[in-house]
Amino acid sequence: MDRNMVGWFEIPVEDMERARKFYEEVFDISISVNDLGGIIMGWFPGAQDKSGSPGSLVKHEMYVPSDTAGPLLYFSCKDLAIELARVTPAGGSIIQQKKEIGGGHGFMALIKDTEGNRVALHSLS
Repeated sequence: MDRNMVGWFEIPVEDMERARKFYEEVFDISISVNDLGGIIMGWFPGAQDKSGSPGSLVKHEMYVPSDTAGPLLYFSCKDLAIELARVTPAGGSIIQQKKEIGGGHGFMALIKDTEGNRVALHSLS
């Protein structure tokens, strides 16, 4: 295969400013917010020549945040303990603390963002 299977992801939000602030604080990034004809999107920074997938926060009536339904998105981190320590101060909550996956696959943790979405963190250390 000459590409990654996931080409784009979208995270539903109810309050774009609150969600933007949460993800910027947890990952120490800047998110660009754009209005695309009534669909409000907060684009995560991306690099086309790197591994992984670009994505966006999305505010629209068709998008409903959930901490139990739908796919689970994993954010890659150098050491997820760094981002995990920022979750609660940024207004989110920790669902599952850092734990080893096993078999040399690294570590993961589950968090809930300020919009009520369940997302995961992953790192090799």
